Amino acid sequence: MKVVVAIDSFKGSLTSMEAGYAARDGILKAREAEVVVKPLADGGEGTTEALVEGLGGSYVSVDVTGPMGETVKARYGIMEDGKTAVMEMAQASGIILVRREDLNPWKASTVGVGEMILDAIKRGCREFIIGIGGSATTEGGIGMLHTLGYTFYGEDGNALPPVFESLDKIWSIRAEHVPEELSECHFRIACDVTNPLCGENGAVYVYGPQKGVKPEERERMDESMKHYAKKSLEFTGRDCSLHAGAGAAGGLGFAFMSYFPNAELKSGISIVLEAIRLEEELKDADVVITGEGRLDFQTAMGKVPIGVARLAKKYGARVLAFAGSVTDDAWKCNEEGIDAFFPIVRGVTTLDEAMKPENAKKNMRQTAEQVFRLLV
Repeated sequence: MKVVVAIDSFKGSLTSMEAGYAARDGILKAREAEVVVKPLADGGEGTTEALVEGLGGSYVSVDVTGPMGETVKARYGIMEDGKTAVMEMAQASGIILVRREDLNPWKASTVGVGEMILDAIKRGCREFIIGIGGSATTEGGIGMLHTLGYTFYGEDGNALPPVFESLDKIWSIRAEHVPEELSECHFRIACDVTNPLCGENGAVYVYGPQKGVKPEERERMDESMKHYAKKSLEFTGRDCSLHAGAGAAGGLGFAFMSYFPNAELKSGISIVLEAIRLEEELKDADVVITGEGRLDFQTAMGKVPIGVARLAKKYGARVLAFAGSVTDDAWKCNEEGIDAFFPIVRGVTTLDEAMKPENAKKNMRQTAEQVFRLLV
């Protein structure tokens, strides 16, 4: 029997690989089997950790410019090949780095994201996997572009600062300082939203309020974003403002699509499944194990375990899911490819006790063992 284990992290309790190894140990206690453990994430928080730990990479820490101009320490991963960098933009420009009372969409910038990319380029990376969720910014990625060598000029011929306030003042754009190596880079951008750059469904109207945009500012700011898109079109020859995901991370998705021909926006789970080469392992798998901390109706709407299940069903494997907790409406997961699911908590306990890593590992191991005794 071949079993492939690909479990999402149990946030605050187990990493993806810790959960996977615990399930593997339980399976092997029940029976002989070939068990392959793969890391799993959705492209958001925890993706770097999952891929570095699961694929044998290493971490890099670098001081970069935070969203409000302060210095922050950002961490990203470089895979074993030495050429692939895995990043989360929130490490450099995330909303978690700013106190709520200090949020300022007119000043917040993605300069630090560009600094992380430059650091990885200098280390030899040419392939990038970047999650762009959780931003504090609404400036269309002008900060990142500035750091990567693009200069935005006003009508007076002076260079503009890389902040939102500059968007409606852009008169011309030049690429005088873009490093040659950037043309060799391929960017896979993990983006699970479909918003365009502008309009009522765009970056300012939908995501601006949580980043400090006031109701009376939205119309003016959206017009500034449209001006930025127009000038970007004149410079790049590509109109990406209506592209699904252009409005992600305050328009950072737009910046990648417009200025980097070798960039693609895809769902986070799709990028991760490609990176870990899960499909290759599923072709001859008998049973596939997946799961996450909480299994519910939202899981069935396309979260990580469902991505695994759908891929497994392509090759006729049975799919089981383990979760820390299971809600009454989790039966919807059965309709999306999960044949059976099991909560791993084995008795009355507090949430804090259940989430202790040593308890969660034991519960995962014992639950997997009992399920696979049935499959002997």
